[in-house]
Amino acid sequence: MTDILFTDAKEQSLSRVLLLMMSMAAGLAVASLYYSQPLLGNLVTDLNVSAQQIGSLPTLTQAGYAIGMLLLTPLGDRVNRRSIILYKGIALVAALLLTSYVHSFALLMFASFLMGLMATLAQDIIPMAAQLSPSSSRGHTVGTVMTGLLCGILLSRVFSGFIGDLWGWRIVFLLAAIFVAVIVALLYKVAPNSQPQSTLSYPQLIGSIAKLFVVHKVVRQAALVQGLLSMGFSAFWTTIALHLSDSPLHLGSSVAGLFGLLGAFGALLAPKLGKLTDKKGGIYVARIGAALTGLSFALMLVTHLLITSIVIELVLMSIATIFFDLGVQMSLIAHQNICYKAAEHALSRVNSILLVGVFIGMSLGSLVASYCYAHMGWTGVMSFATTVSVCALGIRLLNHSDKA
Repeated sequence: MTDILFTDAKEQSLSRVLLLMMSMAAGLAVASLYYSQPLLGNLVTDLNVSAQQIGSLPTLTQAGYAIGMLLLTPLGDRVNRRSIILYKGIALVAALLLTSYVHSFALLMFASFLMGLMATLAQDIIPMAAQLSPSSSRGHTVGTVMTGLLCGILLSRVFSGFIGDLWGWRIVFLLAAIFVAVIVALLYKVAPNSQPQSTLSYPQLIGSIAKLFVVHKVVRQAALVQGLLSMGFSAFWTTIALHLSDSPLHLGSSVAGLFGLLGAFGALLAPKLGKLTDKKGGIYVARIGAALTGLSFALMLVTHLLITSIVIELVLMSIATIFFDLGVQMSLIAHQNICYKAAEHALSRVNSILLVGVFIGMSLGSLVASYCYAHMGWTGVMSFATTVSVCALGIRLLNHSDKA
């Protein structure tokens, strides 16, 4: 059996209501990955486990998400995405409810892994939105859904920390389960059925991911470039709290949290970036994104080395944080559209390839940044982040097509 492409005679456009629901569902799904992070101290006390044991929970959740992206997300090309979103939504609600109930650490570990596995329904929504959108406005559509996804990442920690302090960590996951159940039910009711894009069997579908990676050079480049940018992104966020708390800044974790809120600017601008991609092409926008990211990290490096005023350094760091987050987000939206354009018959699979590249980049970025900070401090981290971002820009500049 081979890949085939089923299309309607007339391209469907998304209503604003459906697009809003997709954005909210993507945000609430991906937020499940981050609820536990501000609550780890509460979990240590309540479940009577060590800090080392509880530290494995975010890792398990991320591992589940990575496996889900590789093994479950490609099913969107073979099965009605509307049904996939419903079944994953039900399973995610079950994982959240189980987490709110457990008194066993082993069961909590299982629930955390399942939560990550099923949170990948966010990555079924994005290709579904792309498939339903006319190609002329696909960038704007993807950008809008990404706004919801990024807001979910940004606000999840704030929500869980606030609710956890007021009513306890179990209520956080109970409320999250209710939110997911409501939005998935509404989305299932409103969303149209999606036509299958392939008749491949599941083993063939998974095996075809490697073929897509080999055949489509632009998909390989997109995964590589976004992976490099993700290394710098992850390096910054892995060590920013350490840098702010160290000499000479001596600032608390609340200031690190305020830096996190600066990421909202990138999220709110995502639809505009999508429109720019529709107009100018993915390569053009990805170049700008990589350049912004590299310049922002370079500014932080130079600021750290040359500026002696703490106030000026913090101001410049804040500005650079806004622009590198914007650059990474701009590049991601552009690369998603490049991948979708390259393989219209395999939207879910090329999305998996791109996001696995992002996940690998973020994992390596955290690992290298921890080493750099331990041996070279903030200078080492910013040197690393600047280098990988410049490499990403170099790869993008070598591609001579502006309209991909």
